[in-house]
Amino acid sequence: MRIALYYAPRPDDPLHVAGSSWLGRDAGAGSCPQPDLPDLAAVTAEARRYGFHATLKPPMALAEGVGLADVLAAARDLARSLVPFRLPPLAVADLHGFLALRETEPSPRLQALADACVAGLDHLRAPPSGAELDRRRAAGLSAAREANLQRWGYPDVFATWQFHMTLTRRLSPPEQTFWRAAAEAHFTAALREPREGGELSLFIEPQPGAPFRIAERIGFHLSGP
Repeated sequence: MRIALYYAPRPDDPLHVAGSSWLGRDAGAGSCPQPDLPDLAAVTAEARRYGFHATLKPPMALAEGVGLADVLAAARDLARSLVPFRLPPLAVADLHGFLALRETEPSPRLQALADACVAGLDHLRAPPSGAELDRRRAAGLSAAREANLQRWGYPDVFATWQFHMTLTRRLSPPEQTFWRAAAEAHFTAALREPREGGELSLFIEPQPGAPFRIAERIGFHLSGP
């Protein structure tokens, strides 16, 4: 089993509906119909397994003797220290060849949230296997990303973290043109709505290769602006 802390829009948020429809799967409720677009199921296959989300604490195996109850307790303790905040506007953007929803302006509070999640649950994480380390290093890592991999078990945390809600596999330039227009049309209405960062979503991968599912949504316990 692996667990992760993600940002995932609430079920009543139009962005949750739009994202689940785009991927063809609601991580809490199961499969759902996709828009009638050619090859959308194939283009979204990998993202669909993970569910519609943005990573805060990357998926991790649990250390020996650690169980789900320990993770829930730590996540709840963390949530009690967090204050809700307004999320920045999002837009469809390219991320190293993938399409994703990205912030349109910097958000120090969003960065601080991700940092807190990485550090706050790290004592529960099992060290990565040699095979996982090799896989992470296969495409080449900068010195900063290698240092993160060794210390935190994942290269893209803290200064190298980027908020993103993945929408597609890696696309060729001609594919980018088609799928970016399609995604922008699909998400336009949902992205007009303001939204708040006010809870953590604990996702579970019960066994390797299985779809990630939402195990619990954990609201922040402090009031904020």
